[in-house]
Amino acid sequence: MEATLFSLHGSTSHSYPFYLKSHFKNPFTIPNSNLKLKQRTLTIRSAISRTKKEETVETVKQQLEDCYLLAGISYKGLTVKQFQDLRSQLPETTKLLVAKNTLVLKAIEGTKWEALRPCMKGMNAWLFVHSEEIPAALKPYRTFQKEKKLEENDFTGGVFEGKFYGPDEFKVLENLPTRAEIYAQLLGSLKGPASAVVGTIQAPARNLVMVLQAYVKKLEEEQGGSQ
Repeated sequence: MEATLFSLHGSTSHSYPFYLKSHFKNPFTIPNSNLKLKQRTLTIRSAISRTKKEETVETVKQQLEDCYLLAGISYKGLTVKQFQDLRSQLPETTKLLVAKNTLVLKAIEGTKWEALRPCMKGMNAWLFVHSEEIPAALKPYRTFQKEKKLEENDFTGGVFEGKFYGPDEFKVLENLPTRAEIYAQLLGSLKGPASAVVGTIQAPARNLVMVLQAYVKKLEEEQGGSQ
């Protein structure tokens, strides 16, 4: 609404209104051009954020391929330098990824890894182990944790063979027999009484499979050497 402040009179009978709206600008009014620019900027930022989230979910899914163990580590308080040091100490078959719980949960929904749901609290870094040698994959972090005195930055949980292991159960994973130990166990049982062989066969399925694989490999190597 235009308001006439006053009129200017000349020699004629005409008056010339002086309009407040045309001569004064509201300092709190955002020009249309600036408003559109800000809206466009927000739209671009939102699209970039959405794209990054989708990329993170896809990265998690890729890491789950051929993954034997997925574990969460509380990383609150860790510095970038500490993360770099930790990554340099991990085996090549172990990857450390920082991702929001919501994005990881989205990636594991409907899979055996969904058992990791109890870990979806606080700030987590995620350890993807692409090797059957679970103890060897976990040991570097335990060593790092002790050296840096990071008692509060413990494992928050993990999933192995579809089963969830809480922080108090991680010793089970850290004490799993290595391939060499299983191989030695097999050789010992074959040289011993039948009861020892039965005991080996009645071991967990994973151990039995590793035993058989190691034994077959040994036989193949012996046959190849005799030819």
